[in-house]
Amino acid sequence: MSQTPDKPEHVAGEALLEVIEPTSAAASSEIHQVRGPLSWRSELRRQWGRRRTIWAFGLLLVLPLVLVGSFAFGQRSGNSGRGSASSRIFDLAQSGAANFSLVLVFLASELLLVLLAALFCGDAVPSEASWSSLRYLLVAPVQRARLLTSKLVIGIASTLLATVLLPAWGLLVGGIAYGWDPLTNPLGENLTWGQFLPRLALAMSYIFVTLLPIAAIAFWIGTRSDAPLAAVGGAVLVSILLNILDQLDALDPYRNAFPGHYSRAWQDALAVSPDWTDMLHGALWALVWAVGFTMLAYRRFRRSDILS
Repeated sequence: MSQTPDKPEHVAGEALLEVIEPTSAAASSEIHQVRGPLSWRSELRRQWGRRRTIWAFGLLLVLPLVLVGSFAFGQRSGNSGRGSASSRIFDLAQSGAANFSLVLVFLASELLLVLLAALFCGDAVPSEASWSSLRYLLVAPVQRARLLTSKLVIGIASTLLATVLLPAWGLLVGGIAYGWDPLTNPLGENLTWGQFLPRLALAMSYIFVTLLPIAAIAFWIGTRSDAPLAAVGGAVLVSILLNILDQLDALDPYRNAFPGHYSRAWQDALAVSPDWTDMLHGALWALVWAVGFTMLAYRRFRRSDILS
């Protein structure tokens, strides 16, 4: 009877170790083992085994605490020299849990969530290439599309988790720090908790959809480079460039198709009388960009020679 060799220690290219399973005597057992590699569960373990994932979610959890500390420090120092717009934002954030979570989402959706979406989806493939394990994964009995799909699904799932965690944690921190008052906007209009929570869920769903183009762009760049920083930084730079171009009135009406043109339309969902037109247009354009760049990523990955 052949003895099963011991598994090697966990290394950076651990995905390779999950593909190369010990050989068994029975053919049916061998076939059963081939079906297991690169499952979503194994990719999820690799995702959460990386320090950058832990640091990313740690930053997300620390941000509300930093805001609370900043507000408290500003009150103790008696700093009243801010402009009227900043004062209104700070006053709104400290009026209750609903307002605090809303201001937190407003601040984080502009850059932090964009960066996390690019990080989770753009780093997956280049990280394998930088570990020099990608070409070994591709000679295993696993299709390239399956390898790419497992990484894309976990990257999008991590982005969704960050999008849900941000307002939920903000509600808890804001409720402990400032009380559990319902939403009150600067015009004095109120939304009860029964109205606010479904609207907030809809707003976060829309924000998640608007993050998909950046995630897809980062994913596509990741299939063309073995440097994780190039994929993440490239997607963020594209987002910044599109936001700059979106400010040019001369590009009307073409700028309406930019992914970030309707990025703030989620605020319409929290109005007393919401208008869903901009959210509908923004979601449709975001899906068009996301599907297009995802198809480009699959096309590139299937046809390219991996030499890393």
